[in-house]
Amino acid sequence: MAEMTPEYQKKAVRVWWIVVFIPIFLTIVLFTIISSSSEKNPEHWRYMPTFEELENPESNLAAEIVSADQKLLGKYYRENRTVVKFENLPPVLVNALVATEDIRFYDHSGIDPRGLFRVLFKTVLMGQTGAGGGSTITQQLAKNLFPRGTYRKSKLIRLGVTVLSKLKEWVIAVKLERNYTKEEILAMYLNTVEFGSQAFGIKSASRTFFNKSPDSLKLEEAAVLVGVLKAPSWYSPIRNTERSRLRRNVVLGQMEKYGFISKEVYDSTKVLPLTTQYNVQSHSRGLGTYFREYLRKIMTAPKPERKNYASYQGQKFMEDSLSWANNMLYGWCNKNEKPNGKKYDLYSDGLKIYTTINSRMQHYAEQAVKEHMGGYLQPLFFKTQKGHRKAPFHWKVTQKWIKRILYLAMIRSERYRVLRAAKVDSATIVKNFNTPTRMHVFSWKGDIDTVMTPMDSIRYYKYFLHAGLMSMEPQTGYVRAYVGDINYRHFKFDNVMIAKRQVGSTFKPIIYTIAMMPGGFSP
Repeated sequence: MAEMTPEYQKKAVRVWWIVVFIPIFLTIVLFTIISSSSEKNPEHWRYMPTFEELENPESNLAAEIVSADQKLLGKYYRENRTVVKFENLPPVLVNALVATEDIRFYDHSGIDPRGLFRVLFKTVLMGQTGAGGGSTITQQLAKNLFPRGTYRKSKLIRLGVTVLSKLKEWVIAVKLERNYTKEEILAMYLNTVEFGSQAFGIKSASRTFFNKSPDSLKLEEAAVLVGVLKAPSWYSPIRNTERSRLRRNVVLGQMEKYGFISKEVYDSTKVLPLTTQYNVQSHSRGLGTYFREYLRKIMTAPKPERKNYASYQGQKFMEDSLSWANNMLYGWCNKNEKPNGKKYDLYSDGLKIYTTINSRMQHYAEQAVKEHMGGYLQPLFFKTQKGHRKAPFHWKVTQKWIKRILYLAMIRSERYRVLRAAKVDSATIVKNFNTPTRMHVFSWKGDIDTVMTPMDSIRYYKYFLHAGLMSMEPQTGYVRAYVGDINYRHFKFDNVMIAKRQVGSTFKPIIYTIAMMPGGFSP
């Protein structure tokens, strides 16, 4: 009898483990876990999604703020996700996904036996780490719709939980295949996956990385997005461009291998540089930032209760109570219920909020503020303050009052609130505010990366002049443009809704009206 080689002995041991030991071991593990957890959390093991839940799976959908001319002003979200239908998905994207993630997608019913066989023998038996994962697109969708729980107990329990979760995903995958078409499953999958950079779903991803809708994606762009799915951070086209480019070419190679593209197309596409139009969507960027924040506060306002107001806020309580009773928009999310009886969630229920804002007028208004404040008034103010020892304050203001003003600004700052919440003592906070720190500060020519003390930054921001602009259509009362201040990222105070009106400014329209009466001045 020939002598067994070390490699043959290793394979024989693997076979023994797979055929004999592992089934016995898993049976014991499953029995132990199910028995021990039945008292603590029985619903986890018994729970399977109902038919209604499979028909209407929950997912976090962003609310969209739409202008009067049907332009997207911005979103409210926990996960930046917007649903797209299958007919709006380009064939190159669908083909790239199937070729890379599940080439037998159209042939199986949720579970791919050949894929499981490959994983079992190539990964477990032969020890080939690059043999693939074996999960079908439908199984991945099941995991996205009904995520696994996280457990930090012993390895034995975690292994059992993983096995049970995998079995549950198989069952859900089969049910999904019975209730949805292949096209619907593909669309649902692409609407649920994460692409990084706060982009959830293919519509948000294509807008974030390429500033276009999914149906406009080119072959190389679709390959980039499909490649990102393996590990969104690792293959990010923004942070790891070269790594993402190589992963894109792997996707293109899979498409060529399975006949979705020709060899000529593959060769010409793989040499293209990876280019993006990064357009990260943020509440502090884009059109109408102050208006969007005002809208958010109004729609999520709770029902006014006197106990939630300070003793001196009686007038505010009365105003809010009248708004709750008479303003349909005030507290809308808390005054209206979904069909299931729950209150609407502005950040996850996919609301579409139609406004009277005109996107072109809003753009012109913001440009007008920028040009007038940043291009004319602010440089003029800087010029007048140059060389003044007390700048930006008036020369008559005493040092005592200057210190008082800066102190009040300090205790209202976000840095101060964070330090106080961490129970840092006052002396340490003052020291922190007087320690040079690297930071970004606002300027009309763009943010400046610099080093200064937080207290110096407070004084620096006192140099800036502020503004507010609101344009209303007289015939209808529709607000067409709304600019709360010069830059929402750095100045959150809304001069349109929060700032108090000066008596002289309030009286100006009356004077102007009289002046423009017949026989007076013309506009």
